[in-house]
Amino acid sequence: MTETVKIVSPIDGSIYAERPVASDKSLDAAVEAARKAQGPWAETPMLERGRYCLAALEALIAMNDEIVPELSWQMGRPVRYGGEKGGLEERTRYMVQIAEDALKPVIAPLISNDRPGFRRYVKHVPLGIVMVIAPWNYPYLTAINTIMPALIAGNTVLLKHAAQTLLAGERFQQAFDKAGLPKGVFQNIVLNHGQTERLLASGRIDHVNFTGSVGGGKAIEKAAAGTFMTLGLELGGKDPAYVLPDADLDHAVANLVDGAFFNTGQCCCGIERIYVHEDVYDKFVDGFIDLTRQYVIGNPLDQATTMGPMAQTRFADLIREQKAEAQHLGAKAHIDMRLAEDRPGSPYLAPDVLTNVDHQMSVMREESFGPIVGIMKVRGDEEALALMNDSPYGLTASLWTADTDHAALLGDRIETGTVFMNRCDYLDPALVWTGVKDTGKGAALSAIGFANLTRPKSYHLRETI
Repeated sequence: MTETVKIVSPIDGSIYAERPVASDKSLDAAVEAARKAQGPWAETPMLERGRYCLAALEALIAMNDEIVPELSWQMGRPVRYGGEKGGLEERTRYMVQIAEDALKPVIAPLISNDRPGFRRYVKHVPLGIVMVIAPWNYPYLTAINTIMPALIAGNTVLLKHAAQTLLAGERFQQAFDKAGLPKGVFQNIVLNHGQTERLLASGRIDHVNFTGSVGGGKAIEKAAAGTFMTLGLELGGKDPAYVLPDADLDHAVANLVDGAFFNTGQCCCGIERIYVHEDVYDKFVDGFIDLTRQYVIGNPLDQATTMGPMAQTRFADLIREQKAEAQHLGAKAHIDMRLAEDRPGSPYLAPDVLTNVDHQMSVMREESFGPIVGIMKVRGDEEALALMNDSPYGLTASLWTADTDHAALLGDRIETGTVFMNRCDYLDPALVWTGVKDTGKGAALSAIGFANLTRPKSYHLRETI
């Protein structure tokens, strides 16, 4: 009997789609096709590779009216937000734009004993086959961070999408097929965990990019051990914010509420804990609570809904557990949205704001990945910095202040991959996307992202007389 993967919709618990898992024979054929296609693809002029990627982007954008409700059915994001096309376009176009400069050979500088007749330079050559293991929370944006730069750099790509959002992988395949990409250069494949681990252990993959849990990242590292493939791992996060006394509070409240609760809090760089200077604490908390109460929770296919269900029931139940533990330890919950759907065993969950929290509570230490945030009062910078760094994770951190120089100095002391000031929950393709500690390793986007999808190859050429 053929094994299948089922997409259980968080909207109503129905099976929205079902797809067969690839046979071992078809998986082998996909890897062989990728290896066979990689050489000719790398020899294709870079500008032409970029044009293929732009054509695929246009094909994806053209599908957006179909993609948006698909996303709602698959992972619960409200249709009112319009999908992920804005980020897809910004990131793809930027990486195409910088490719020629980022990937051009690096000419070795002249040194004092240089003599005529030598040419010395370093080329960026593709790694080979890049495997992208994409998550469900932003199924297009997270995948595009590696897919497009990898293809532009001359690699071939295998995409294994999360079971919750398998249709996103199919949309990518349709887009590249419509763009006329040569056979084998991009392939979407449906695999189970065992197949994925065996493929990574086989030595036939040259680079894997995985976005997901810390446990998943450890499993990837274990599977790839001894193959010497390169890894890009974006794992957990517990991103903090610090509101200073000179912050524009209306701006900070509006952006931090959105940063905490957009996508039902299921964001890699979402705000999960907030530290507020005592001078502005009460006013900030009052504003934050008032704005949070304005969310409309319900069916994501309804244009009035501003917060849909979490992608799976177990994710919502984790938030309920963290909230209950925090309240038992003395935390105060401020949002009282009584929903018939908000009950154990349901993916529908109202957002909540907790005060009287501390770092003994899991809600302030462990990744929540849902619509809950704790707010703590701090006396000043030193206390805020100590608390921000008191975490096993480090993806982003945001500072809310009118003083850019001060923010930069504080940022130097925060253990994180990205420092924001007066904004959060945004990925700038001109800046490298990376993390520290248990958040993972590697880098995506920017010129550094290209460097992580290529290897340096040195040329030391001497003319003979």
